[in-house]
Amino acid sequence: MVVTGVGLVTAVGMDTEETWKSLLEGKSGISKITSFDATEFACRIAGEIKHFDPQKFIDKKEIKKMGRFIQLAIAAAECALSGSQLKVTPENEELVGVYIGSGIGGFDVIEREHRNLLEHGPRRISPFFIPATIVNLASGYVSIRTGAKGPNSATATACTTSAHSIGDSFKIIQRGDADVMICGGTEACISPMGIGGFAAMRALSTRNDDPEHASRPFDKDREGFVVGEGAGILVLEELEMAKRRGAPILAEIVGYGMSGDAFHMTSPPENGDGAFRVMRNALRDAKLNPDQIDYVNAHGTSTPLGDKIETVALKRVFGDYAYKVAVSSTKSMTGHLLGGAGGLEAGITVLAIRDQIAPPTMNLEYPDPDCDLDYVPGHARSMKIEHALSNSFGFGGTNGALVFQRYVA
Repeated sequence: MVVTGVGLVTAVGMDTEETWKSLLEGKSGISKITSFDATEFACRIAGEIKHFDPQKFIDKKEIKKMGRFIQLAIAAAECALSGSQLKVTPENEELVGVYIGSGIGGFDVIEREHRNLLEHGPRRISPFFIPATIVNLASGYVSIRTGAKGPNSATATACTTSAHSIGDSFKIIQRGDADVMICGGTEACISPMGIGGFAAMRALSTRNDDPEHASRPFDKDREGFVVGEGAGILVLEELEMAKRRGAPILAEIVGYGMSGDAFHMTSPPENGDGAFRVMRNALRDAKLNPDQIDYVNAHGTSTPLGDKIETVALKRVFGDYAYKVAVSSTKSMTGHLLGGAGGLEAGITVLAIRDQIAPPTMNLEYPDPDCDLDYVPGHARSMKIEHALSNSFGFGGTNGALVFQRYVA
């Protein structure tokens, strides 16, 4: 099974190639929050998409019916479909599915309509409130707009959401329920409640005077993640269909793993057991040995515990070979897209294979002795990438891992 399209909309780029170019150049999308007054907040920085214009993708009268997370998903899906050159027609519509998740959904709409309720009463709640908010409407709108009538679903598994969306889509095609899946994730919760809630957990960086250096995965001075917004959508396609229509084949998807920590609401176990097992499961599904992986796009959130535990898990999976694998966290530039992270990072992993170059981990200036692997610090690296792994771990102990490989005709 192959990837024929990647659609990325992020704080460092309005489309796939702009995002990819920015990442390879080490550009940061983290800055002071402008979408609301964050003066009184402990964290006042985020990975905002500054110049996103939904009218480029959506009729003006339709925009008010959608939360921002839906708008971003539509933009990324259009980008992925354009790159894939896929046309949904009456002949294939029942075999094209959509599976796009979100960890939180329409926080912006919830906050807006709650203000309407408090200030003006229940009659002023928008009739579009519910469909603009609920997680599965990203999939719903993309399906309606494209005419895709195959499997239509959504996940909401915290920061693992879109890794699960892509992995589940992989399995849907494998079992013959679809030939094509438009899949991934989206998130837009840079809002007072979103930022305030994560800050109350003390999960966020408070390096407010130096936002570009605030997300610093695996660095000794890391002190929390930075919220980002955006969407990452892939077009997965059965190989023979892709070949018949002459689709651009970017990479193959060959493995998917899932696991649960069964440990704690927000923290992983110190031995990285859930992360270890999910990577092991993905490699087993791909029928690959650990020493066949060349590159890992790490979950790497820039939290003190999370980065350390992921490093432990990588060493458990790869053994001594862990020191030879290139590992990077692109969250150092985009921020953490939460439910959209796995889709974005799966897309980045596919592009790394396509171009045979590993994107860097930025802001890794003072290495943590507990994080002593090769994190591709500071600069992108041209290298052979035959097989690559993308990791996602979420609150509730939910884990997903995806394996991609270079396509050889």
